[in-house]
Amino acid sequence: MPTYSYVARDPNSGKEVRSSLDASNEQAAVAALLNRNLLVMSIQERSSKKGKTAGGKVGLQDLVIFTRQLATMIDAGLSMVQCLQALAEQTTNKVMRDVIRDVTARVEGGDGFSEALSKHPKVFDRLYVCMVGAGEKGGLLAEILSRLATYLENSSRLRKKVKSSMMYPTAVTTIAMGITIFLLVKVVPVFGEIYSGFGAKLPAPTQFLIEVSAILRQWLVVVAGAGAAAVYGWLYYIKTKPGREFWDRIRIKLPIFGIIGHKICLARFTRTLASLVRSGVPILEVLNIVANTVGHVGMEKAVRAAATDIERGESLSAAFAKSPLFPSMIIRMMTAGEQTGKVDSMLERIADFLDEEIETTLSGLTSLIEPLLIVFLGVTVGGIAICMFLPIFKMSDIINPPR
Repeated sequence: MPTYSYVARDPNSGKEVRSSLDASNEQAAVAALLNRNLLVMSIQERSSKKGKTAGGKVGLQDLVIFTRQLATMIDAGLSMVQCLQALAEQTTNKVMRDVIRDVTARVEGGDGFSEALSKHPKVFDRLYVCMVGAGEKGGLLAEILSRLATYLENSSRLRKKVKSSMMYPTAVTTIAMGITIFLLVKVVPVFGEIYSGFGAKLPAPTQFLIEVSAILRQWLVVVAGAGAAAVYGWLYYIKTKPGREFWDRIRIKLPIFGIIGHKICLARFTRTLASLVRSGVPILEVLNIVANTVGHVGMEKAVRAAATDIERGESLSAAFAKSPLFPSMIIRMMTAGEQTGKVDSMLERIADFLDEEIETTLSGLTSLIEPLLIVFLGVTVGGIAICMFLPIFKMSDIINPPR
C-alpha cells in the first residue's frame, strides 16, 4: 500500500502538521486526513509498500496486549481509526507497528476491520479474524475482543507453564551430556596413558571406558555430525504429513507426557470451541477452525468427521461421542450444555478444569524430575570417576599380578 507524505493544518490550533500515512490511493489519503479534521495543504506519494511489512514475527504476548488495549479503547467510545493510530504509536515491536499501520490504512480506505486483519495471516490467524468478523456483524466488537484477549492470555499462560517446566530438565540433561563428553575426550585419555605403563590387565569397566574414549576421540566429528543429522531428520520428518501422523499417534501413548499432551490438546479444543460458539460464529465454520488449531492429527480428523455428522443433523455431543479421543466427561458436559442452552459455558468450564489439571501435573512432574535428574547426573559423572579410579583401588593386584 502506498505511503503518502503530507503537509496539513489543524484548523483549531492553526498548527502545521507534517507526517505520513498509508492509503490505497491519494483520494483515500485526503479523505483520511479530512476525517482527522486536518486541512490538506500538500500531499505526495513517497513509497509503495503494497501491504508488505518488515520481516520477523509477532509474539503471542504482543498480540495479547494489542487485543486487550483495543478492546478497552473501543469500549471507551473511541473510533477504530483513532484506536489503531494510538496502538501503532505505542507498540515497541516494529513488525507489529507496520502491521497496525497497514490495517489502519485499509480501514481508512473503506475495508472492514476483519477484512483488513485477514491480509496479515501470519499475525492474525483464522480464529482471530472470524471472531472479530462475528463481533462486527453483531455490534459486539469490544466484548468479542475482550473475550479474544482472555483466550489468548490463557493460551499464553499454558504455553509458558509447559516451557518453564521443560526448561530445567532440558538444561540439566544438556549439561550432563557436555560433562560426559568432556570427561571421555579430555580426562579419560590421561588416565589411559598412565595405566598403559603398568603393562597389566585393567579392570573390565576401566578398559571399556578407555576403549569408548578412544573411539569417541577418533570419530568425534562423525558422531556429532550423525547426531545433528538425526535430530534434523527427525524434526523434518515430523513436519511432513505421514511423520506428523506417526508422531501424534505415538506421543499420546507415552507415559505421563502423553497424558499431559492429550490434556493440552483437549484444553485447546474446548476453549477454542467455547470462544467461537459464544461469539456467534456458524457451527460448521467453528468446527473447521477448531480442526485447524487443535494441534493433533487424530483429533483433527475426529473434529472433521463430527462436522460431517452435525451437518447431517446429529447433535454436538453425539457426533463427538463416536471418537475415543474425547473423554466421557467432556461428552456429558456437552450434553448438559445442549440441554440447558449453555454449551459455551460448559466448554469454558471444561477448559478451565483441564488447565488446572495440566498445571497440577506439571508442578508434580517438575518436583519429581529434579531429584531424578540429580541422581542421573551423579550416576553418570560418578560412574566415570569410579571406573577410572578402580585400578588405583586394585593397584597391588595390577603391579604384582597373582601367579
